[in-house]
Amino acid sequence: MPISALLARIRTLVPKNRDPHYDEIVRSFGVGSLRPPPTPMSDGELARAIAEFLKDTPSTESVATLGRRLDPSTPL
Repeated sequence: MPISALLARIRTLVPKNRDPHYDEIVRSFGVGSLRPPPTPMSDGELARAIAEFLKDTPSTESVATLGRRLDPSTPL
């Protein structure tokens, strides 16, 4: 799945008042600290991963947690 399509799905799950979180997700894909999942995630799986990410401030640690949810093989 192209990152642009994944970001479009993520954008629907991140409320506008949580834009710093979305901006951090976009930045992390850009610098390579996040990678798309090797196999497509269901909307439910993605929603759970994003909800977990939104619980914390958009920090390196929360990005790493999201990265592990998106791609469990990632060394983050």
